[in-house]
Amino acid sequence: MRTIFYLVQKETLQVLRDRVMLFQIIMIPVVQLLLVTSAATFEVRQADVHFVDNDHSQASRRVSEAFAASERFSITEHSSSAENASRSLQAGQVDLALHVPAGFDRELNRGEQPAVRLVVSGEKASAGVIQSYAQQILQGVAADLGAEQSPQLQSTAPAKRAQLDVGGRMWYNVTLEYDDFMAPGILTILVTMIGTLLTAQNIAREKEIGTIEQLNVTPLTKGEFIVGKLLPFWALGLLEFAVGLGIAWLAFDIPFEGSLFLLFGVAGIYLTSALGIGLWISASVDTQQQAMFVTYFVLVLYLFMSGLFTPVTSMPAWAEWFAELSPLKHFIEVVRGVLMKGAGPMEVWQPTAILLGYGVLILTVAVRQYSKTKA
Repeated sequence: MRTIFYLVQKETLQVLRDRVMLFQIIMIPVVQLLLVTSAATFEVRQADVHFVDNDHSQASRRVSEAFAASERFSITEHSSSAENASRSLQAGQVDLALHVPAGFDRELNRGEQPAVRLVVSGEKASAGVIQSYAQQILQGVAADLGAEQSPQLQSTAPAKRAQLDVGGRMWYNVTLEYDDFMAPGILTILVTMIGTLLTAQNIAREKEIGTIEQLNVTPLTKGEFIVGKLLPFWALGLLEFAVGLGIAWLAFDIPFEGSLFLLFGVAGIYLTSALGIGLWISASVDTQQQAMFVTYFVLVLYLFMSGLFTPVTSMPAWAEWFAELSPLKHFIEVVRGVLMKGAGPMEVWQPTAILLGYGVLILTVAVRQYSKTKA
């Protein structure tokens, strides 16, 4: 341990003296967390609507007013032509075309179900969300108009008016705040990116400047060498994670429902895997440039297979199995569970055990990959 301590001391001083590296470790993730959490969202804040009214009735005006009153939609164009709406969609001037057909009011008063046409621009990732919001508004308008049907229809056709009374509650994120969902995931990705990239360059930098030869002739074992290289970045990673959580709480008011002790314990296990991958890459290549290329390849797989943007359950079966190989996927699951649901050790033991297994495996491979006979 004394030998490892001296190596850790050397690595820590090297990091603290490098102002560029300190900036990369502390400031860049903070700025990215603030910007990316707000920008990387599929939430619909404002969607422009082309409203095609071929009925010109009180009912069609109610539909128009409902969309205009919504905070998520803005009716920017009105017309009586579906062709005009198609041109607006094609030109990218609107996100949604809403077509109320002729006879809409009359069919409602008869207890029938008139067809309202929604055409959403599918070039945007939020197209499905826009369609879902629009359908919810239309269902609300239909329910209101159905309740205002004439007394004669209510007495003669009660079956046509019958509707289900569906109640629902949203758990864990009652107000559906997208920041509460995104901030923990973005934070874990940034900690992973910075930590893995820096550790991937570590041994490669020693090779380039020639100091690796001095370390190779010391009595350090391969295990002591890897652990000594890992510990400073492991501590910095936990510090960065703590700072990021504090900023996410101050800037986005993310919930802290669970145990922070449990969260940081799992974070320590995860960083062993993430930083171990960086050291493994660094021991396998000869230059920092090679280390950066390999690391970015790994990080891209991390990002898209983590379930941050696309739910893993929505992926093809083969991709679901492949996603299980990403430690980031399991760590995001733990972070969201602890912060948003107040999950305890019994709820997160499985992803934690997987992360622990990854940590042991990756460190073992990194130790075996490093050779003291290489310059």
